[in-house]
Amino acid sequence: MAQTPDVGDQIAQLNAARSLVLGDAAFYPQIVNGILPIVGANTRLELRRWGANFLAETFASPVLAVEQKEQLAPSVLQTIREILELPETDIAVLQSLVQTSASLYPLVFRHIVNHPQDSKSWENMCEIKQEILKKMDDFPCSVKLCCAKFIQRVVQVQTHSSGGDPRRPELNETSLAIVPRGHALLTIPNLEAESSGLLDRLLGVFQEDTSDPLLVNATINLLPPLIRTRPTIAHKIVNAVLDFIPAHHVRPPFTPTVRVSVKSMERTARALFWNILKKNQNHPLAPRMHAYIERLSQSRLEATDDPSRKRGLPNEPIDGLDNAKRARLNAMPPPTMKIPPMAPGPASFDRLFTLTEDSGLSSFDVKQLPFDIILKIVVPLLSQVHDSTMTQAVEAVRTRYQAISREQTLQRQQQQQQAAAPDEDDDYEPEYQPMDAASVVSEENSAVAEELADLQPDLVSLGPFVLPQPPPLSEEEAGEIGRSAVARVFGMLNASETSPAPAKSQTQQKLGFARLAGSTFDRDAWSVLLARLATRAPAGLSDGLQVKGDSAARRQTTIAESIRETLYRYILEDFRARLNIAIIWLNEEYYNDRMQMRSAAAQRDESEEESEPTVALNYDTWATRLLDGFLAYLDGRDIKVLVRFLSEVPEITIAITQRVASLAKDPERVNLCVQSLMYLIMFRPPAREMCLNTVEDVYQTFVTDEESRPAATKVLNKWRPDSTVLEKSTNGTPELSATPAQPEAQPTVAADQ
Repeated sequence: MAQTPDVGDQIAQLNAARSLVLGDAAFYPQIVNGILPIVGANTRLELRRWGANFLAETFASPVLAVEQKEQLAPSVLQTIREILELPETDIAVLQSLVQTSASLYPLVFRHIVNHPQDSKSWENMCEIKQEILKKMDDFPCSVKLCCAKFIQRVVQVQTHSSGGDPRRPELNETSLAIVPRGHALLTIPNLEAESSGLLDRLLGVFQEDTSDPLLVNATINLLPPLIRTRPTIAHKIVNAVLDFIPAHHVRPPFTPTVRVSVKSMERTARALFWNILKKNQNHPLAPRMHAYIERLSQSRLEATDDPSRKRGLPNEPIDGLDNAKRARLNAMPPPTMKIPPMAPGPASFDRLFTLTEDSGLSSFDVKQLPFDIILKIVVPLLSQVHDSTMTQAVEAVRTRYQAISREQTLQRQQQQQQAAAPDEDDDYEPEYQPMDAASVVSEENSAVAEELADLQPDLVSLGPFVLPQPPPLSEEEAGEIGRSAVARVFGMLNASETSPAPAKSQTQQKLGFARLAGSTFDRDAWSVLLARLATRAPAGLSDGLQVKGDSAARRQTTIAESIRETLYRYILEDFRARLNIAIIWLNEEYYNDRMQMRSAAAQRDESEEESEPTVALNYDTWATRLLDGFLAYLDGRDIKVLVRFLSEVPEITIAITQRVASLAKDPERVNLCVQSLMYLIMFRPPAREMCLNTVEDVYQTFVTDEESRPAATKVLNKWRPDSTVLEKSTNGTPELSATPAQPEAQPTVAADQ
């Protein structure tokens, strides 16, 4: 852009002033105050660009003392605010202004701490901060990097530092630690809340679907000062970087540019953690950092480096060697097939496909050979034919067929013209034309057309083709096939446990019984699929068991029972980790039982029979079997496991409460039993009376020592204060032994519906 002479002279004078302050830093205050009117918001772009660059250099200069910078800071805030409020689009101006603001923020903050009456300077600084944060998303990438630096300085200033001498606040680092209580302009809770929000915004680059490598690297490089000097937010920052996998935040295709970007982000993240571990080997998150570095190596190999580790296939022709390489490789060119002209006479299929001049081969009748022998001869021959030879033969047949088709079309057009020509003019005498080869060819073409018309229906009209029915499967074969299918599904379930779980989006939600079982292909999806194969697939087939010889229903039921047995063994192998699968299975069983009961009741109403419907219920059987399987392995620390199981199964029955009560036989697990029952009493009201009766039985039968008695006594005092068990205990009735006789009548409580 051409500059006017006045602007050129001004910039020359400004450069001279810049050279002066670079030689002697004592002139900085005078020069800064002198150039502010020249480089303000109402000046030319060239002057604003020079002024913004000079201010950024001034407040970042190491030769200028911090005290002098703090004195100059309030005077430049108004000029920076006015320029930022303009619809400025020049990248150089924006970069310099944001860098200047990042250098000014701690200086202005300390100035306001020492001079609370200077509200104008703090107002200007707050407006500058709001303008930068408001326009940050619309800035180009180079300006966003400067904005990230500004946010880092704001977070560093508005959080508490790790150390410092409270007796000498003027020597401490600029942070919330130097703000006195009851300051007129600075409110510590508001500043902490703002810094927390800005930190989340700074770390948000690690949670985006597609990340800019430049912004990610810049953000990671800004984090070490915060981790080192701000222990209150160090763990939050480290955890945010640990959750960031660069290979997952890029989109295919993995071009060389994308691979370089991923490598740069991985290298920067590794350098961050290596520096942290080098300074503090006993860091609480050291194991996770080592695992993260190893995971970066794995993801880099899987996602981006596999294409670069192997060279691609050579770009060579498929149907032979390239002409430029034949001489160098001493390779023979593909053989050229000699195609004879079509045999004279009427066109037929045998003449169309005859590509040899050997009369013996062309006159041989293939129909004399059996079909199986022809297959044994033709298939090996075709496998030995060169691709180029096959292509030449197909092209020759195609050329012949197209020529015959064109001749037939021309002949039909001539016949139509002759039929449409008027024959009223008897005086018309056509010129004499002797018979030539054209008439002979037309006669031959008509004969070929008639022959093809006669042959074509026989060759094309083959009729519908129906595959024969497969032989019926025996009951043992069907059962074996079903068991192998179930084994494959269990193999997918085991594979889903070892594979890493995909990242879940924030909008993803869990569905209930209406969800598709195989929609996510994770462990829960395969668990639901197996549970539904065991419950819903054979639903309704149990009625046919009453009919003798119904092998299909018996076979399906056997497969369902085998799935249940396999699920049972699979859960008990590691019941703590696979408790979720047990809950999914029992919910499916309960749902299937209720649907079968409803269907049986509807059939009874239609048939108007008074007999109760007979339905095989599986929930009670398998719930009690699962409890019997893992209750023996529970100890006093497994309260969460047992409570979760009891809280998420669809129904609490008397059999379940009796199994829980059996835990009290072990004195060390009495509290586990009582606490589980207390949870059901508090949060499952339909089963409350049943659980209270169980607590009374436990209190009478198993609670004999003074350490375990208060827990049961507390539950009964709160939920059943009029219990006769408590009255007997308070009246001095001697305690019963650990194995007393059963009471005469057991209370009957309705199940939890």
